[in-house]
This record gives sequence, structure tokens and C-alpha cells, in this order.
Amino acid sequence: MCLGIPGRVVSPVEGYGGQLILADVAGELRRVNIGMLPEETFAPGDWVIIHMGFVVEKTDAQGAEAALTGLRLMGSGLDEGP
Repeated sequence: MCLGIPGRVVSPVEGYGGQLILADVAGELRRVNIGMLPEETFAPGDWVIIHMGFVVEKTDAQGAEAALTGLRLMGSGLDEGP
């Protein structure tokens, strides 16, 4: 598993060979590349995991929340052991 940020599909981006979608990432609209998952279809409302501008996984709301929880834990500064 890589470090990924969840986003929610808003719409496809015209042009670019069908390789880009517009996604809501933490309240910001971002263009992200879906070319790494050519077998998947993406519709508004779908959840995706994004790494370095590329969709690396299609997920659901639970998967998106789990990814956010992991990101929050990494940024919390809590020391959980040696």
C-alpha cells in the first residue's frame, strides 16, 4: 500500500484522451490521471485513492475514510512505541 489521498470524482475532463478526471480532494478541485486503471470506469461520486496525481485505486466511502484516518495518524506526532 502506498501513501494515497482520497478524492471524490466530480467529472471527466474533456480532451486528454479520456485520461483525466476532476476530483474533490479535501475541498479542492484537482485534475488527476486515471490512466493507470484502464479497466475501471469512473462516475461522479466515486471515491478514488490518489498518489502523485495518479489514481491508484478505486474505493468506497469506507476505504476513503480509512485512508484519511491513516493520514491523520501519520501527522499526529503521537509516539506509539520504540
